[in-house]
Amino acid sequence: MSCIRFNTPAQRAQMRAMAPAMLTSEQAAALHPAPEVTESKIQRLRLLAADANPKIRESVASSYHTPEDVFEALARDPDEGVRACVARNESAPCDVLRSLVADKSERVRGFLALNFFVPQDAMELLAEDRSSTVRGLVTWKRELADA
Repeated sequence: MSCIRFNTPAQRAQMRAMAPAMLTSEQAAALHPAPEVTESKIQRLRLLAADANPKIRESVASSYHTPEDVFEALARDPDEGVRACVARNESAPCDVLRSLVADKSERVRGFLALNFFVPQDAMELLAEDRSSTVRGLVTWKRELADA
């Protein structure tokens, strides 16, 4: 006996008709708001940014609520993964993102090239990057934006 179920076109149509409507992202956010960003959350981010484990620092570098001074410190982190998380974070300050243009890591510069919040002057530098991969990502993003 097979476990596979084959629905008829009429059954599939009935299931579609009975399915609940999908919420827009705004409706879902209104129903399930994010927790308030409190001073204690900011203090935790500051504490975790100094953790010895680079994966913990990566989580801080990925947060939308990380303070600017912490982003600045994480952009200079010795761990490439931490700097890459800063490079792809859309809420990282523009000056912090600019500082990563000269990063020694192709991975960091590649993530920077894909971040739509990187200032134009930094993108122009990335378009002339020594890495063909980074230059290719800049071109790909430019073509994606023009489409």
